[in-house]
Amino acid sequence: MKRIDFLTLLISASLLLTVASPMSAAGPKVPAAPVAAAAPAPTPAAAMPERHPHIDEALESMRAAKHQLESAEHDFGGHRAKAIEHLDRAIHEAEICMSMR
Repeated sequence: MKRIDFLTLLISASLLLTVASPMSAAGPKVPAAPVAAAAPAPTPAAAMPERHPHIDEALESMRAAKHQLESAEHDFGGHRAKAIEHLDRAIHEAEICMSMR
């Protein structure tokens, strides 16, 4: 029973750190110095999808975590399958975030 509790805690902590670390690692934003250059040609807003680097990185981490869980040898009393199910839902939600503007 202690192994299952420890594994659940380890997976939860890993997911939390994976999602939180890109946000904390970015640090404060420093304003860029103004640059006197020619303005780029205007492009339609619909042609340029909005970038979401934090969500991109979170998706990549969740997919990697899912792969690690899928390749684990032990079932851990159904908790490994439940964790994979939760990751599938989290990945789906993050993909919805990526499709929004």
